[in-house]
Amino acid sequence: MIEKLKIGMTNKYEKIVSKNDTADKLGSGTLEVFSTPMMVAMMESAAKDTVQEFLPEGYSTVGTALNIKHMAATGLNKKVWAVAELVEIDRKRLVFKIDAFDQDKKIGEGTHERFIIENEKFMAKLQ
Repeated sequence: MIEKLKIGMTNKYEKIVSKNDTADKLGSGTLEVFSTPMMVAMMESAAKDTVQEFLPEGYSTVGTALNIKHMAATGLNKKVWAVAELVEIDRKRLVFKIDAFDQDKKIGEGTHERFIIENEKFMAKLQ
């Protein structure tokens, strides 16, 4: 299943910061700046999309661990992006190095683990 996954694979996810992405809107702060929860979501999306197209039909990944730093603030209407790089494959456990940027600077960094799952079996466990 993971034969197509290779160390060093990368993916980039980008967006423009809107009011819906701010700390004030999400309740994680009081200012209209790009929120940490949205940076985390951007990082996870970059990681997920790095490998999704290489998984068999009916499989995906779920996030299981995240260790990040949000190092700088970003204002409204700025372009932000995250770059994920697959750095470790341990059977179904995948580890990514992730960096986040805005138009002017690096805003975050960290590592993220995801686990390959079979969608139906995973959802059946929730019943």
